Formats: sequence, structure tokens, C-alpha cells
Amino acid sequence: MTSESPRAVLELQLPDEQSTLDLGAALARACTGPLRVYLHGELGAGKTTLVRGLLTALGHRGAVKSPTYTLVEPYQLGGRDVYHFDLYRLGDPEELEYLGGRDYFDAGALCLVEWAERGGGWLPAPDLEVSLTYAAARAGEERTARLVARSAAGQAVLETLER
Repeated sequence: MTSESPRAVLELQLPDEQSTLDLGAALARACTGPLRVYLHGELGAGKTTLVRGLLTALGHRGAVKSPTYTLVEPYQLGGRDVYHFDLYRLGDPEELEYLGGRDYFDAGALCLVEWAERGGGWLPAPDLEVSLTYAAARAGEERTARLVARSAAGQAVLETLER
């Protein structure tokens, strides 16, 4: 999808860390097939927290930290491949080629990509984009999540979340 129709966008208020984890869990339930989810937001906006909620809901037990230095952390959860990318320290999008990045994205997996804008020109188009921002004029943990479907698969996820 290149344009945003009213059903292609979902905005949610996340008053605290638990609601960010809950959104991740809801995404885990809604993402039933291969999907590319690109996560945007400033440092500390909650991208890794969202991923932690998603991975925990899929059955991961243990710590979830952003793969800032390794660029990708693979998981095998519930019979499916999940790849968590953090491209914050990516020097050049071509580095993804050296990592075998095309294999990750072509494998029919769930790919969660933090700082996707740093892979511009190399990454395939997302199915779903999630932008996390600090809520205006609010102190503390409150965030706003804006989810935008960019494909039919992303649209299906939004429709599931809206139910």
C-alpha cells in the first residue's frame, strides 16, 4: 500500500510500559504469517519493549535485548522463524548483504526491524510500520503508537487488532 486509507492506520495511546508489552503481545497474535514489521522511534521510545512483548507472547523465555552490535537475533518460536534486527549502528545498508540479509527476508519469517530507515535502499518494503513517539505534553512513560499497513498482510494485522 502506498497511500494511507482510513483503515490502513491505527493510533493507540500507551500510558505505560505494560501497555507497550501488551501491544507487542497483540501483534504476536495478529501476525500469523510471514511479515516485515519496521519499528520507528527515538532512542528509548519503546521499540525493544514492544519486541519483548511480542517475543514473550510467542513463547520466548529469557531476556530480550536489542541486537545493536550483532544487528540480528534469530528466534525459533512456535515452529516459526522470527528475526529481530537493530540497525542503529549500521554503517552502510550493504552490510546487510554481508550478513545474508536477503535470506532472512526471503525465508517467510516474521522480521522485526528497529531503525529500518538506516537500511534504506536495501531493505524490502515493510508490511507494517510501527512508530512510537512520546505523548505530547505528558511526562513519564506515555507513548503514542501509530501503526500503518503497507501491504495486504499489514492490513490484515490492523483489522485483527481493531477487533
